[in-house]
Amino acid sequence: MIELHIILILMILGAIVAMEIESLLSSVIALGAVGAGLTLAFLLLRAPDLAITQLVVEILSLVILIKATVGVEVKSQRLRIKRGYLVFAVIFVVLFIWISRKAIMDLPQFGSPIMKMGSQYIASGLKKTGAANLVSAIILDFRGYDTLGEATILFTSAIGVITVLRKIGRKL
Repeated sequence: MIELHIILILMILGAIVAMEIESLLSSVIALGAVGAGLTLAFLLLRAPDLAITQLVVEILSLVILIKATVGVEVKSQRLRIKRGYLVFAVIFVVLFIWISRKAIMDLPQFGSPIMKMGSQYIASGLKKTGAANLVSAIILDFRGYDTLGEATILFTSAIGVITVLRKIGRKL
């Protein structure tokens, strides 16, 4: 899983660049690189449904953010870092790394079967749902909330893009 570690490190570096760079458009592009890294991480973790959803939402949000930032100039200011915020940030980063390490260590080893639930779906799918089509039974019965959440994310992001990019009724 060294690839996942490399992608996570690149995502952290992209987030730091997005916060520290002075150009707003460059910051949006760096944030897009973080989202693309998350899509790759989902693919490495064998979650293609999450990867597709992340990619669609990432592209739509990048279109909105780039449209909003083109031509905008921001004055750079140096912020004085308060000691309490710095302590909180260090504690948060250490806690985040510790939890992430525990989560990554709980992942199955490369090459081991990861579809343990699949055998249960196949064995009891027809009996529990009564549906002849096992794929539909899994999507609509066993993973109904997951499917509803993904559809909600896609439709909400599409409505957001349509709302932002519409021309009629928009005041400048």
